[in-house]
Amino acid sequence: MDISRKLGILVFFGVPVIIGGGIMYALFGSYTVMFIYEIVLLLVAGAVVAR
Repeated sequence: MDISRKLGILVFFGVPVIIGGGIMYALFGSYTVMFIYEIVLLLVAGAVVAR
């Protein structure tokens, strides 16, 4: 997988992090839940890019 494809995948996962993080904070009112959500997405994105 070339570098441009890896960067595209990271951008693709970046949008849900920004929007989803705000939604998680609005629903639960807790930064802890928001950070857990973002860490899970970061791990999934890392696994996809590493393959």
